[in-house]
Order: sequence, then structure tokens, then C-alpha cells
Amino acid sequence: MNLEVLQAIVLGLIQGLTEFLPVSSSGHLEIAKFILGNEAVPHESLLMTVVLHFGTALATLYVFRKDVVQILTGFFWGPSNPHRTFGWQIILSMLPAAFVGLFFEDEIDQMFSQNILFVCSMLMLTGVLLFIAEKASYTGKGITFSSALWVGIAQAIAITPGISRSGATISASVLLGIDRASAARFSFLMVVPLIFGKMTKDLMDGSFQLQSTAMMPLLTGFIVSFFVGIFACKWMIALVQKSKLHYFSLYCLVAGFVGILYAVGK
Repeated sequence: MNLEVLQAIVLGLIQGLTEFLPVSSSGHLEIAKFILGNEAVPHESLLMTVVLHFGTALATLYVFRKDVVQILTGFFWGPSNPHRTFGWQIILSMLPAAFVGLFFEDEIDQMFSQNILFVCSMLMLTGVLLFIAEKASYTGKGITFSSALWVGIAQAIAITPGISRSGATISASVLLGIDRASAARFSFLMVVPLIFGKMTKDLMDGSFQLQSTAMMPLLTGFIVSFFVGIFACKWMIALVQKSKLHYFSLYCLVAGFVGILYAVGK
């Protein structure tokens, strides 16, 4: 098997699992690239990351396909309804991350440069956030426009590699008192428009020029991240409802610490 294809399978597995589990997909991808010795130029490395995120975005749409249909039909047709309100809340939650992505794109790209010490430190911070969220005593509220904005700010901060996007947004939701099922649903759906928007922008800008030699690894990574993502998304929903975040908190703390030791000792 081609080494690049094998690496794409590994990265697809990591992305599919860690996009939904609160352990930072971007952080694990950077660590994996560091360990695997991925010496691709930043442009090519970033392209693989975008393709893998596209796979998990489609996985999210598949798992929540009924919700997506209800949101779209409620948003564009008929009188005012809860699905339209939910759609506006998703749009509001996108604004902080969209602002950061538009005006700080170069700074964000520089973060994805296999700075393992930084990534692992942020992974440990994710562990602390999850630990604090697990201690939340009341989570029975619905999502409001105010809470949607705060969760959106958490998502913008989680652009930093090593900080789990799902971990940050679910933790923020739980700390705001939102019930755990709604927190997971909102966390997973709110990122999908951003991923598609980012891909559309890059394609229109001509940022990515595909080469035939790179197609097989990209396609392989996409397929793996899609199917593994479906499994991980359903699994995470069940785990959040059962209040099992402390397991991921411990994992992030240990993984971050071990990663720092590995980077320092290499």
C-alpha cells in the first residue's frame, strides 16, 4: 500500500473520531503529522486537513439529516416556527468564528505548523474545560440567542489547534445551563456552514490546485473520515447525554502531557 494512502487512512481515522469526541481533531492531526513525519509543505498539509473536515461535515449532515431538512424548510417556508429560530441561532453562532477566519486567516494558518508544544498545551487546556463542565449542576435550559452567541465565541477560540471545538462548544453550552442533548446537537450542526463556507472561499480564491498524484490520498482520507465520523457522532451524542465528559478530560490531560514529553525528548 502506498505510504501516502496509509497516512491518509490514519489521518482519516483520527479526524473522524476526534471531530466529534471532545479531544481536538486539529490538535491530533498536527500531532499525527509530527509523529508520522509528514513533511508536506503547509499548503498541501492544510488541503488534507480541509478535505478531512469536509468528510466529517458530510457525516454530520447524514446523522442529523432530519433536523437539517426541518431547519431548511422551517427557515424558508411557512410562518415563524422553532426551526426558523434555531436556524437564526446557528447563523448567529457562526459570526465570531467567521470574523476570526476572515480577518486573521494568516495567523490561523501559522498555528498549523506542527508546533507540538503549543498544541499539546492547548489539549491540556481542553481537559480542564471538560472537567469544569462536568461539574455543572443544572442543564435544563433551551438555546437562546444570547447563549448561541457565547457558544459561537467558544467555537471561535477553538480554531486554535489543540482546543477541541466540540469540547469547547459543548462545555460552554453546559455551563450556560443548556440541556446536554441540545448542547451536542447545536455543537455539531453549528460548524457545518462554516466548513462549507471555508471550502467555497478557498475554491473561489484558487487556493487549492489539485494534482492527480495527490487525489488518491485525499479521496482515501475523505472516505475514512466520513464513515468513521458517522459512528463517532452517534457515539458522542450518547456519551454527552450520560454525562461522561470526565473521561475525555482525563484523556486530554494525559495525551497533552505525554505529547509534550515526546516533543521535548525527540
